[in-house]
Amino acid sequence: MKKGDFIWGAILLLFVAFITVNPTHEIFISVTSAHPYLGGFLKFALLATMGEMLVTRLNSGGFKKAPGFVYRVLIWGFLGCVITLIFQIFAAGTTAAIEKGYLFGKGMPLAFAFFTSLLMNMTFGPTMMAFHRYTDTYLDLKYGEGIVKPTSAQVVDRIDWKGFISFVIFKTVPLFWVPAHTITFLLPGEYRVLAAAFLSMALGLLLTIGKKKK
Repeated sequence: MKKGDFIWGAILLLFVAFITVNPTHEIFISVTSAHPYLGGFLKFALLATMGEMLVTRLNSGGFKKAPGFVYRVLIWGFLGCVITLIFQIFAAGTTAAIEKGYLFGKGMPLAFAFFTSLLMNMTFGPTMMAFHRYTDTYLDLKYGEGIVKPTSAQVVDRIDWKGFISFVIFKTVPLFWVPAHTITFLLPGEYRVLAAAFLSMALGLLLTIGKKKK
């Protein structure tokens, strides 16, 4: 265990305590309900970034800032805002489809959660993950390799699209994201984006463990 491990763990524990222990729990609920985009931004900017740092720690043996660290944090925050909106759209759309008979499961929370997760991950999910892969690669080229203005062609050529499709799309979507987000949509609305941010940490950890075993 290193000093960085304790700092990382302390930050996570403090955040968990803040969102679970009264009276800060009430503050969390009221603020995220009144300002959902701000809440989504902060949740993903913090938790997803911590997930990336944990992956770096497991791969390299120490916590290191990734190239273009500040921009990565901002991109995670932006995705948090987008996901906040997307969760509302797919939840409302699935509810309407069930009510009108386009999907079965009226009055069944599990059916609602499953169909919302399935539809979201089969449509929005790949688009979001491809966007994030693109931005990550762009920052790697610009700040990691010193290419002043990486072109779209350079970024696209550097991405392992074969691995992205065969592993990320065909394996993590049906085996991880669909069941994980099914559980997420069984939670009260105010906790769903938070759960999604925690899931980003879990996926990063699972991918790292998979690479080590391979």
